[in-house]
Amino acid sequence: YVEHDIEAVVATDEPDELGGTLRDALHAGKGTVIVTVDSEERFYNQNRACPRCETSYEALDPRGFSFNSRYGACEACAGSGVSLGFDARLLIPDPSKSLATGALKVVPEAGPLRKRISNAQANELARETGVDLNRPFERVAASKRDAFLRAVSTWLQALDLDAGSELEEYLDRFRAAVECDACHGDRIHERARSVRVGRYFLPELAGMTPGALIDALAELRSHGIDDSSRSAVLAKPILTEIDARLQLLLKVGLSYLELDRRADTLSGGEAQRVRLAAQLGSSLRGVCYVLDEPTIGLHPKDNRRLLDALKELRSAGNSVILVEHDEETIRGADHVIDLGPGGGTQGGRIVAQGTPEQVARNPRSATGRALQRPPHVARSRPLEDREELVIRGARSHNLKSIDVRFPLGRLIVVTGVSGSGKSTLVRDVLEKAVRRELGGVALPGPFESLEGTEHIDRIRDVDQTPIGKTPRSIPASYVGFFDEIRKLFSRTPAARVGGYSPGRFSFNVTGGRCDACKGQGTIKMKMSFLPNVHVHCETCSGQRYNQETLAVTFGGKNIHEVLEMTCAEAEPFFSSIPAIHRPVRLLNQVGLSYLRVGQPSNTLSGGEAQRIKLAYELAKPTRGKTLYILDEPTTGLHIADIDHLLSVLHALVDAGNTVIVIEHNLDVIARADCVIDLGPDGGDGGGELLFQGPPAALLNEPRSYTARYLRERLTAADGVEEGGLSAGA
Repeated sequence: YVEHDIEAVVATDEPDELGGTLRDALHAGKGTVIVTVDSEERFYNQNRACPRCETSYEALDPRGFSFNSRYGACEACAGSGVSLGFDARLLIPDPSKSLATGALKVVPEAGPLRKRISNAQANELARETGVDLNRPFERVAASKRDAFLRAVSTWLQALDLDAGSELEEYLDRFRAAVECDACHGDRIHERARSVRVGRYFLPELAGMTPGALIDALAELRSHGIDDSSRSAVLAKPILTEIDARLQLLLKVGLSYLELDRRADTLSGGEAQRVRLAAQLGSSLRGVCYVLDEPTIGLHPKDNRRLLDALKELRSAGNSVILVEHDEETIRGADHVIDLGPGGGTQGGRIVAQGTPEQVARNPRSATGRALQRPPHVARSRPLEDREELVIRGARSHNLKSIDVRFPLGRLIVVTGVSGSGKSTLVRDVLEKAVRRELGGVALPGPFESLEGTEHIDRIRDVDQTPIGKTPRSIPASYVGFFDEIRKLFSRTPAARVGGYSPGRFSFNVTGGRCDACKGQGTIKMKMSFLPNVHVHCETCSGQRYNQETLAVTFGGKNIHEVLEMTCAEAEPFFSSIPAIHRPVRLLNQVGLSYLRVGQPSNTLSGGEAQRIKLAYELAKPTRGKTLYILDEPTTGLHIADIDHLLSVLHALVDAGNTVIVIEHNLDVIARADCVIDLGPDGGDGGGELLFQGPPAALLNEPRSYTARYLRERLTAADGVEEGGLSAGA
């Protein structure tokens, strides 16, 4: 009953038929064999298991190479490639400070959270780990620094287990996704990471762009995988299929996209084009495809590739319906259906339809008028003798250690082909570096130095995130004039008789709101095994308020009717009330005249939310010296509304602010004060600074795709000649 080995000798001398002898030995040993060479025993095994080191492996299976499968996912990070934890660079952004002078940023300077995260607790951890409170943190011994940071992380994690929403949200500012220590971001199990095809491991191939992977597969073929061997027979159909799908990604303008890019980091336009590539490869006919603004985030160079791909779908016997504002896409359509004549309640009718040429000749069509007009070219503000914000040595992601100057008090457009590094430069490096310099918590991408922040008082990111997540948030409350509307109603004779205060006209406070729906206008019904359904409240008929509150009127309208007015209707209605009239007029100026004053924020698009934030910034009193950052603000805008947007952006600049816009729209580029062009291509082929200066000078940049398409756009305008803008422009 003692574990032991039994060895059967098959041959003692070198046999004549080595293959036959080995087969006999492997059969007798059930896949194992010992061969003695020069008195040295060598053990061989066919079973993917070693009885000596007790290590075994299952047969290779496709599931074992997928991080979405438990068979292939890294056990440490469950296939995510990252772990979320407190980042030392966020906890102590300035290690030249000591703990006594506020190096530990997580301790709030004031407020209710200071009772839970106090200096006394942090100082106690410092004493326990031997850190001198008065010594610059960077000069503390590395072992003590690491021990202190581990202790702080443990302390904060313990707080987080019992955290309320406010504390949890605060602590999230000091967390960052860090690379998994086990798989180093590859996301798959060690077994899968150990398998090679040719000289490549799977994570290496998955991290390539489509073009780079095509080259890698060609290399594999040239080195023997594509011959008459069994491997070639197995590989040929697989490689053919991969090649075809990669070509489709190139066709829809995604040549710069790494193939292992996380889906939640893709823009809406990128995700839509990935799905479009899948449809192009399906070879279906008789299908009706519907796409909502597929040109979002596309440079004109990539836009033409996308249009070619859509025409290929059409030529294959399918119908393609686009909801789109892009001028080039409209001009390239077979049939245009133009709705209007305005937005919201002013729209909903077919104004024109036919070929683009027929629509352009229709005087009732705003789209037609926009197609007929020549591009508007404005003289840019001078850039000489300006204070500048200078970022030096920016090298995050694909940026090639570039030095970029941003002239302050100007409208700056950062452009370049898709994937050239625009968002990396502006959002990942510049914005986060400025926030950190102004005292905020941010972790910018790598760069050498930042100059000029002494000329900036604050920074605002006017992005497309929602202004609120529930129906309780409305444009009137976000921009700030709902309080004035409620005060107005509280001063009416009927409200005075009833003793109603402004709070009576809030749907967030009991008393004036409908008690059945608690002021939401809808009631949520939970459905078993189905998503929740929101239905109109039967008590108030969706009006949010009770009958006593609705009986109070101003100018012949009750509070519900006022909130149902569009911004276009509200502007003349409140013409005698400056505190309301001015912000409503600003909403109209940013192209939101069709929006209802009380429209629930969860029904707004990203572009609408961004323009509401712009109106909010314009409505506030300003001292200037604010840096505004906008990422593709023309998303969802009609050609005619871009003029309104540019007027708003220039108004911010006229007030002494600086506006940086990431944009592909050629009209916006042509009317900027300064253009910063990155490229020349996307991905590894991008990240270079091609040009910075006024739009007129950009036209002569030979390496810039932006210059090429801007020349095409502007040569049709008066005062513009091939090769550059004339002096009169």
